[in-house]
Amino acid sequence: MSSPVENQSRFGKRRRALPAQLGPLIGLIGVSLLLCILRNISFASLDNLQSILKQTAVVATAALGMTVIIISGGIDLSVGPNIALCSVVVALLLNAGVSPWLAAGGAVAVGCFVGAIIGLFVGPFGMIPFVATLGMWGALRGAAIGLAGQNAVHVNHATWLDDLLHTSRGGHEQLVLPGVWIALAAAVMVAAMLRYTRFGRHVFAIGSNEATARLCGIDVRRNKLLIYALAGLLTGLAGVLQFSVLTQGDPTSANGMELDVIAAVVIGGASLSGGQGGVFGTIIGALLMTVIANGCSKFEFIPNWVQQIVTGGIIILAAGVDQFRRRRME
Repeated sequence: MSSPVENQSRFGKRRRALPAQLGPLIGLIGVSLLLCILRNISFASLDNLQSILKQTAVVATAALGMTVIIISGGIDLSVGPNIALCSVVVALLLNAGVSPWLAAGGAVAVGCFVGAIIGLFVGPFGMIPFVATLGMWGALRGAAIGLAGQNAVHVNHATWLDDLLHTSRGGHEQLVLPGVWIALAAAVMVAAMLRYTRFGRHVFAIGSNEATARLCGIDVRRNKLLIYALAGLLTGLAGVLQFSVLTQGDPTSANGMELDVIAAVVIGGASLSGGQGGVFGTIIGALLMTVIANGCSKFEFIPNWVQQIVTGGIIILAAGVDQFRRRRME
């Protein structure tokens, strides 16, 4: 049995962690209520809610992989170009006569392969994640543009992939978007993996203290390769959803989406220093980022560059709060 001192210590840790867990949810509710008051007709409509869910599905799916990476103490700046590349792969495979299932699987495989390459650089080769993924950011964007022939790839025929995040299907309106359920299913699986598997425990151990994890017998290099490969797989899935939103492969799409993805994870309570984070917070963070972007678009006097400033400011603010929280705990 646990002693009263141990129980009190656990209760204290949970109480200190509660604001970090509830903060993003309170912020999401507050921002949504404010936008409902200021722009009730345009913001609180069913069409706008579906628009928010469509964009959140893409950001959240990619953010699931980023959650695992950031918990392990890493970072990935190449998410946006990787999503664009995978959407181009879907379009090219469909135009080549491949079935939608194989086209989607091919895009996910490409994303996983890209993640494995990054994991090879970061893990066995020991490169700094920031440097490795910054280089891949430019390489993947160029590869996407070159593969697409410097133009968007339009698909010659409609498939069920177009309906994943479209409100109309076969002439009928669908209230529940299949792509949203795909993102939620992926979230459940990632959450279960982090909580109940040995690999999930290794991810937290590496992010908390890599040297200690290595002394405990954890193969850090191998696990980093697997972490980035898993994140790449989820990014490939996000690329499939991005194709559904655009119904084409656009090599210039998802420009700057890596900032939204990182912001969603950090807002959700993950620490950029590693060792801390969760799927629920990431989903709330993704919703909050999408709601803010959607809300800004409802005001004609707010240009796009202001949204980019807001996104960068949110990342800095969340990182500052994390540093303050860590110092207070120490």
